[in-house]
Amino acid sequence: MNHASFPVVVIEAILISLILYKIFSARRGKDLFIRRIPGLSAIDEAVGRATELGRPIFFSPGLGGLDIVSLQALSILSHIVKLAAQFRTRVVVALADAVLMTVAQEVAREAYAREGTPELYEPDDIRFLSDQQFAYASASIGLMSREKAASCMYFGHFFAESLILAETGHHIGAIQVAGTPDTTQLPFFIAACDYTIIGDEFYAGSAYLSREPTLLGSLVGQDYSKLVLLSLILLGVLGVTLAPWWEPGLAVLKWFTIGKAE
Repeated sequence: MNHASFPVVVIEAILISLILYKIFSARRGKDLFIRRIPGLSAIDEAVGRATELGRPIFFSPGLGGLDIVSLQALSILSHIVKLAAQFRTRVVVALADAVLMTVAQEVAREAYAREGTPELYEPDDIRFLSDQQFAYASASIGLMSREKAASCMYFGHFFAESLILAETGHHIGAIQVAGTPDTTQLPFFIAACDYTIIGDEFYAGSAYLSREPTLLGSLVGQDYSKLVLLSLILLGVLGVTLAPWWEPGLAVLKWFTIGKAE
C-alpha cells in the first residue's frame, strides 16, 4: 500500500488550513471578495423581466440524477424561487428524474416558506416530464411555448438536447441564462443564450448567490489553495529543469520526492 509522502502531508495541511481560515474569517464577518460573475448576476434581471411581463420563469436542471451537479442546480433554483416569491412570479421546473423531482419540490416549498409566502407554492409547477432524452426535450419545448416563458434558465447536466431547449427559448423571446460543467454543450449555450456560466463558475453559484459565510469562505479558500498548488507545480518544474546545473534546483527536486517508493 502506498502512503502519502511527507511533502504531500505538508501541502494538504496548508490547503486545509487556508480553507478553514477563510471559513472562520467569513463567519467572523470579514468581507471576502468574489469577482462579479455576469451570468449569475443576470438571474436578478431574468426574474425582473418575467415579473414585468407577467409571465413565468422556466427552469431546467437537465438530465442528471441526484448528483453533485444537480444539487448545485437546485441550490440555484432555491435562489430563483426566493426572488420570484418576492414578486409573486411563477417558476415552472421541468425534470427528467423522479427522485430529483421530489427534492426539487422540497426546495421550492422551503424557498417559498422562507419568504413568508407558502401559499404561492404550486406542486404542479414542479413537473416530471420524461426520463428519455428527446421525449424530455420535446415536452420541455412544448411547456416553454405554452407557458410563454419570459425567462429560461438551464443549470445542470445537458447533452444533445441543449440546443433544442436554447433555440426554443430564443424563438419565444425569453432571456436565457445557462450553466453546465459539460464542456461539449457549452458552445451551444454560448451561441443561443444571453448569459453562460462556464467552468468553476457553475460550482461557485451557491456561494455567490447566497453569500452564506461557510460557503463563501470555502470558495475563497479553495481559490487561494489553487494558487498555492500552481506555485508548487511551477516550483517543481523549475527544480526538475535546473537540477542538473543548479544545486538549489536539486534540493527542490529531492524535497518533492521524499518518501517516494523506489
